[in-house]
Amino acid sequence: MSASDLDLSRAQWGSRFGFLMAMLGAMIGAGNIWRFPYVAGEEGGGAFILAYLVLLLVLAIPGLIAEVALGRYTGRGVIGAFRTITDSRALAGLGVVVLLVNAVLMSYYAPVVGWTLYYAVHALLLTFTSAGFDPAAFWSAFQANTVLNLGMHTVVMGLVAGVLYLGIRRGIERLVIYAVPGLLFALTAITVRALTLPGAADGLIFTFDIEWAALSRSSTWITALGQSLFSTGLGWGIALTVGSYLPDYDDIPIGGGVFTVIGQSSIGILAAFAIFPIVFAFGIDPAEGSGLTFVSLPQVFPQMSGGALWAILFFVGFFFATFTSAVLITEVGVTTIAEETTWSRGTSVGVVCGGIWGLGLPSAYSGTVLGILDFVFGNFGLPLATLSIIGLIGWVLSPEKLRVLEVNRNAGAYVGRFWSPIIQYVIPAVMLFILMNYAGSNFGTPKMIAGVAVLLGFPVLGYLLAPSPSSHHSSQSP
Repeated sequence: MSASDLDLSRAQWGSRFGFLMAMLGAMIGAGNIWRFPYVAGEEGGGAFILAYLVLLLVLAIPGLIAEVALGRYTGRGVIGAFRTITDSRALAGLGVVVLLVNAVLMSYYAPVVGWTLYYAVHALLLTFTSAGFDPAAFWSAFQANTVLNLGMHTVVMGLVAGVLYLGIRRGIERLVIYAVPGLLFALTAITVRALTLPGAADGLIFTFDIEWAALSRSSTWITALGQSLFSTGLGWGIALTVGSYLPDYDDIPIGGGVFTVIGQSSIGILAAFAIFPIVFAFGIDPAEGSGLTFVSLPQVFPQMSGGALWAILFFVGFFFATFTSAVLITEVGVTTIAEETTWSRGTSVGVVCGGIWGLGLPSAYSGTVLGILDFVFGNFGLPLATLSIIGLIGWVLSPEKLRVLEVNRNAGAYVGRFWSPIIQYVIPAVMLFILMNYAGSNFGTPKMIAGVAVLLGFPVLGYLLAPSPSSHHSSQSP
């Protein structure tokens, strides 16, 4: 497919609201409602949340503006965007790195979406308000049933493939404009009820109280960095791909950056307000781990008037939130494969979804494997992908060029010259410092070794898999 044919055939968002809900739907999901509360619980609460908010301000808002702008500037998927900017195979290989990291992240995210689907079904069956229901025992039994987990993983990837096959407007946009508002409504109601439980004040103290010594620990910052990238989608290639379908008249600074970060961080903190009061009211350990949301939230529904209805609203909404994220994460690979090959969209959907399904089987089979991958790729692979995208903009394309040509085009919020050095110097410096500080503090540990292996090995793998610049690079400006 030629570059001109690609431009003519490329879909666009049907409305600005659809684009905004796609950005928010991609970022609001398990990262906010599942991952945020449990990593905050493991890292001590308030100190982690403060570090997280600082990194959202410093990294996520300017970075997402840059990534969406790069997508609209090139009008291509991940690898195509890198090839549009550079003839270097080594640099184009960093686009492959983003795609590989995205696929691994999705491979262990899909089983988590399967968890939310299982809970949504049981909410509809009124399980959580039935007599004698034990949330901890229910969660443990589910996790021990490997066949059921593998089945949920398979169903989720089948559903993802179905929505992606329908395309941008008929599939993704129709899904996100309903799922995101519905989840917000249910989570708000649960938060209000949770705050009235006996002992809820201790949960708020845990959320807001800052142990200042924790801010000197490298683990707090590496985890906050991973969470800020995981929950905003910066570096996944999602914002780049969503931006590549963006019409010229839409506003990147507000829609792609500020709105997305404020929206998803609000959901994450709202989830903490819902979960930590419940955790302390029912005597649950806040550092319980990845099952925290699935153990704590079902305990509040019997305490609520119309609890069965609230359980349905929450878990069905939770499923759709995680599912929309899964759809948009996978779209990164589908867009790229469709552009880089002669395959149809349907074939690309089948290949990408089938590959992720196979790659995700170990995580669906074992929660231990899922936890290891989440730490290594969430805290090392994702920063590598983010640095690849930000490095391309900051040191190859020129952030000032992107600011003038794309960021401020039709912008309701003008972005000044200060943005360019943030992209070029501040974001890479902050991320590299956090990574090096953690590696130095944890020298020789298995997690550090695995993380460094990803940081060093994936660029080499990306170079080996990168397409030849002579046969693919287009000299046309987008």
